[in-house]
Amino acid sequence: MSRYLRPRLPAVPVFFTVALAQRGGQLLVDQVEVLREAVRVTQAERPFGIEAWVVLPDHLHCIWRLPEGDCDYSVRWGAIKARFTRGVRDEVGWNPTLRSPSKVAKGDAGLWQRRFWDHHIRDERDLAAHVRYCWWNPVKHGYVQRPEHWPHSSVHRDIAVGRHDPRAWDMP
Repeated sequence: MSRYLRPRLPAVPVFFTVALAQRGGQLLVDQVEVLREAVRVTQAERPFGIEAWVVLPDHLHCIWRLPEGDCDYSVRWGAIKARFTRGVRDEVGWNPTLRSPSKVAKGDAGLWQRRFWDHHIRDERDLAAHVRYCWWNPVKHGYVQRPEHWPHSSVHRDIAVGRHDPRAWDMP
């Protein structure tokens, strides 16, 4: 069995990509309020800062900053995924026959890909590049023409508070 060793770097921003097991659907945007609530509850239990976030139909990207001395983002992702799964199970449902034998054996509902992709941010330039990536991902996928047109993005918060330099809006 594979053992994933993730770096333990406290207070360093981390970029994540988290995807549904079945790509191509609309579940995350259709149930975005359930996802937001799962994040809110998890964040209240185990605090973390959100530098950027974008929710697309079948995957999401975000950048978190955990508190000093706390590196356990895997537990947080597990809680968010479990809460979202429970929140949509009765309302939406999914075909359990699509689960792999390993997911069945582990009692996995099969909604999410089991793992996530993470990247520890190296410096301010790397952070700006990954924030831009979050903003521009809906454009890259052809959902909208400009980042501010996508409703499920922290770009709206960043516009409201003037958080980032407007020059960062354009892709390099």
